[in-house]
Amino acid sequence: MDRIFGLDSVSYHEQGLEHIATVYDPTSLMIMESILKDAQIPYLLKDRGSGGMVKVIAGYSVMGTDVFVRAEHAEVARALTDNSACEFVDQEEDND
Repeated sequence: MDRIFGLDSVSYHEQGLEHIATVYDPTSLMIMESILKDAQIPYLLKDRGSGGMVKVIAGYSVMGTDVFVRAEHAEVARALTDNSACEFVDQEEDND
C-alpha cells in the first residue's frame, strides 16, 4: 500500500540536495524549521504522498514531510537537528 501512496520513499528532489529527516507532526516540523532558520541554513520541505492535499483539508498531515538541505550544509544540519526534542523525527542518512 505504501508503494501506491508514495509513503515508503523519500520525495523526489533535485541533485545537490540531501534528505536530512522526515517529520511526522506539525510541532516537530516547526522546531526543525526554527533550528534551520536560526542557523541560516536554507531548506526545502516536501510532503510525502498526498500529504500536501491532506494539509489543505485537515490543517496538518501525518504522512510525513521530508526535509532537504544543500549538500554542503547537510552535516551541520543533521548535527543541529539530531534528536531535536521530538520523537516524531526520523533521521535518515541516505545520500540520494
